[in-house]
Amino acid sequence: MKTQSKELAGMGSWTRWLPGLQIARQYEAAWLPHDLMAGLVLTTMLVPVGIAYAVASGVPGIYGLYATIVPLLAYALFGPSRILVLGPDSALAAVILAVVLPLSAGDPARAVIVASLMAVVSGLVCILIGVLRLGFVTELLSKPIRYGYMNGIALTVLISQLPKLFGFSIESAGPLRNLVRIVKAILDGQANWTATAVGAGTLAVILLLKPWKRIPGLLIAVVAATIVVGALALDDSAGVKVLGSLPQGLPSFAVPWIGVAGLGQVVIGGCAVAMVAFADTSVLSRTYAAKTGTPVDPNQEMIGLGAANLAAGLFQGFPISSSSSRTPVAEAAGAKTQLTGVVGAVAVALLLVLAPNLLKQLPSSALAAVVIAAAIGLFQFEDLRRIYRIQQWEFWLSIACFVGVAVFGVIAGIGLAIAIAIMEFLWDGWRPYHAVMGRVDGIRGYHDITRYPEARLVPGLVLFRWDAPLFFANAELFHQRVLEAIAQSPTPVRRIVIAAEPVTSIDVTSADMLAELERALHKSGIELRFAEMKDPVKDKLKRFEMLERFGETYPTIGAAVDAYLEEHAVDWKP
Repeated sequence: MKTQSKELAGMGSWTRWLPGLQIARQYEAAWLPHDLMAGLVLTTMLVPVGIAYAVASGVPGIYGLYATIVPLLAYALFGPSRILVLGPDSALAAVILAVVLPLSAGDPARAVIVASLMAVVSGLVCILIGVLRLGFVTELLSKPIRYGYMNGIALTVLISQLPKLFGFSIESAGPLRNLVRIVKAILDGQANWTATAVGAGTLAVILLLKPWKRIPGLLIAVVAATIVVGALALDDSAGVKVLGSLPQGLPSFAVPWIGVAGLGQVVIGGCAVAMVAFADTSVLSRTYAAKTGTPVDPNQEMIGLGAANLAAGLFQGFPISSSSSRTPVAEAAGAKTQLTGVVGAVAVALLLVLAPNLLKQLPSSALAAVVIAAAIGLFQFEDLRRIYRIQQWEFWLSIACFVGVAVFGVIAGIGLAIAIAIMEFLWDGWRPYHAVMGRVDGIRGYHDITRYPEARLVPGLVLFRWDAPLFFANAELFHQRVLEAIAQSPTPVRRIVIAAEPVTSIDVTSADMLAELERALHKSGIELRFAEMKDPVKDKLKRFEMLERFGETYPTIGAAVDAYLEEHAVDWKP
């Protein structure tokens, strides 16, 4: 019995990394018809979307199907969400293309290697962050900043697909310069208006049918475009570019490597992909976890996403993410577990083995329409209007991120977004709110005198509140504000009490500043005391061997005032 218990305990310790096995053990027979049907419905989207996003990412369409099959199988084993669908994603296309295009120099085989290596880097980064339980890192990007870079990525993706929609090609030179080249090419008569009509019609059908979730608008549009082009032989008679025959066979294992030259760009791109993918995946995962009532561990979600990306990279795929378009399809079709994704992956694999020529008449302009429709869905405008109304400076942060992506490109733009996020975080702690407090008649406690000008001050006592942790960036400012509060006191100051409840941490720099401040105030006959100091902060000051020099710390501001009145025999009624 003890041996069996040990075996079960050991099994539990390693199966926690494989949520798919745990779900398989709890699988109910009644779920099987739902998962099978949902998987077949999902397949109708996986194929055209996978091909379209592969082309948008700068690699041949077949590799979009490779990046669909293997990640779905990997996530079914390592992913914690029951119905989340992973695969090629429009939000990542611009990031991948920004790295693939300059490093591949027009060579499709090298483009695949570069994209696969990005997936490996992204997968390793995600797994490392998940194992180290750092799944909170994406929360460091505020919502306005996320909106900014996603709007920039959406615009970049949309612009990148316009040449394919109009039936010509250009040499990429950045989003805005590409737009100028596209307009010039159209004015010069390079557009193929038959291809444009096919693409525009496909886009119109997708957008018109989008509100009806149960109608496969994307599938209807793509199949209709393929039939029209094939039936009328528009590829021969009108020069409409088509996908052509896909290679027959399944993805094979291959370790991607491009050499040291260019490796830095791949690593940066892979890290950027990891950030964007996990930011989107974590939000989508939490949304569907709330719907299904099954909580999801964000760190395991990171591991699942990393495993899927790593598998994609090692089997000739490219970076993938969760899908906000395919996941709702799976849900609406009745998906119960990740078996839906497995069925979809097997169906796509069978298509490659048994019917590789089925989509050879699929027009490139229709694929561009699929990506453009997805890019339109990435734009965030409604909530930005709300943000502009309630806090304009965050709105302009979002615009700055958007402009950064649109002007400097996706990789540089995301770097700018991260830099702005760090600056925003530091600014909030660097220039925090502070207040001198007094007693307001009729209201319990002590309150900010700028909000309550009628507040009564305690003679000879300054109650000073600092609304942030104390650290190196704001230590000097704290010092200045304390001295200013003392200088502005209407009566000679004998004691200053720091209301330290909002101070959640302290570092060596700020502790040394407090020691200097205490010495300077002591020379001036002023006592420095603290009230409402949190125990972890006290522990740090003890470790710094500084707590005793500040005298008694008071549990409340009221206790600090009472002690001052008694010790200095001040006649004042609270």
